[in-house]
Amino acid sequence: MKIRVEVVYALADSQTIIAVELEQGARVADALAAASLQGELPVTAPGLGVWGVPASLDTELRDCDRVEIYRELVADPKHARRQRAKQQRGANTRR
Repeated sequence: MKIRVEVVYALADSQTIIAVELEQGARVADALAAASLQGELPVTAPGLGVWGVPASLDTELRDCDRVEIYRELVADPKHARRQRAKQQRGANTRR
């Protein structure tokens, strides 16, 4: 029996979605191998997930799963939030 899975990789300005058909019992590694033959995917990734839940290469997939390849953050979210708050405080101060 076959299952259908999507492998997704998104950049800031584009996204790649590759649908693959795999055998029942396939793992994330199998989906990545099948998708790499059809599209341009990164060789290494800082993280993987299935529907937003962290996953490993050995995670077993089910029909209609979505394998997500995460990319490194451009900026630390906490630092960026502090910078925006600092700029807003400065803009609200009258002189």
